[in-house]
Amino acid sequence: MAVSAARTVGSFLGKCGNCSSSLNTVTSKLSRQVLSRQIYVSSALHRKNLAAEGPEKYTMEFIQKQVEEFNIGKRQLANMMGEDPETFTQEDIDRCIAYLFPSSLFEKRARPLMKHPDEIFPKQKAVQWGEDRRPFHFLFYTGKQSYYSLMHELHSKIQNIEKHEDRLRAKGLFSKDTKKISLGASRWILKEELEGLLVETISEHNYNRFIQLMERLLSMHYCFTEEEFVLRFRQHLEVQSSKQMVPSVQRDDRGVAFSTAEGRRKSSNSSVVVRDCGSGRITINSHDYLYYFPGLQEREQLMFPLQFKDMLGRFDLECTVSGGGKSSQAGALRLAISRALLSFLSEGEVENMRQAGLLTFDPRVRERKKPGQEGARRKFTWKKR
Repeated sequence: MAVSAARTVGSFLGKCGNCSSSLNTVTSKLSRQVLSRQIYVSSALHRKNLAAEGPEKYTMEFIQKQVEEFNIGKRQLANMMGEDPETFTQEDIDRCIAYLFPSSLFEKRARPLMKHPDEIFPKQKAVQWGEDRRPFHFLFYTGKQSYYSLMHELHSKIQNIEKHEDRLRAKGLFSKDTKKISLGASRWILKEELEGLLVETISEHNYNRFIQLMERLLSMHYCFTEEEFVLRFRQHLEVQSSKQMVPSVQRDDRGVAFSTAEGRRKSSNSSVVVRDCGSGRITINSHDYLYYFPGLQEREQLMFPLQFKDMLGRFDLECTVSGGGKSSQAGALRLAISRALLSFLSEGEVENMRQAGLLTFDPRVRERKKPGQEGARRKFTWKKR
């Protein structure tokens, strides 16, 4: 009995051993199959979190390389257009790009362009912490280090001026008749311009607070001591009326004052002679303007400068015009008449005419046809079959 029982147990254990070895073999085969098979993983797991990394950083070597490539491309573009590369400006580049790559896209930012890398790549701050990972400036953790540094500097300048005025009052030397900062034709820099100067983004509230402090500084009697600091944040405005070429008044053999001017509109060119002390007679190419312009709209364009300054019937106009159609000829004559009238107007009246748009050249022309299209904007009819 004992022997048979031992044999039974032995055979059972032997069978179990065989089962365990077969299980180990199956497990090893499955593991080899899993390892050899390519497991699919979503691409989202490999995608970088660009927002967590922050804005892309551009090294000085990268910017320098982009500048060299821009200069090479600028020279090649100038040679292609038959112009001098040394005098090839950014305006010439924009004009050539618009000619070589005409685009009917309404959004200008989507059109092809070629700009200097300094205009494309944003300015970047230098490293603001040392090797020990400690920031250099005590305002680093405010998030707007440059802005608050500027505000601290501005506030300290206001305090210094107040202390200087208090010292003068104590000595009895304070005077209200002091020199003022000559702002002239200038304005405060805009919020976007200040952000570019600070290389930081600021809110509208922060910008308004900065302007308030600057106005407070200007209201102080001894603000001229900080004139250089104030002018750093003023943008000079060019007076457009001073750019207008005012023709000088001439006199003929009879002593009658007259003035001449020229105007353009599309492909029309015109010249006008305005004679003072006239009867309001207007001739165009030796024809009466009523005969030359049968349409009411062209007549209104012609008479608008005289009507605007209430000078109807005072001048005699001798007009010459060529090229283009009736509409463009009327626009060219209107510009020429407006320029000729400047000789008989004061400075303030010239500014009023400029603000009314009478002295501004209209650059609009007929848009060219685009290749692959039926017209300038119109596309070919799409057919499925």
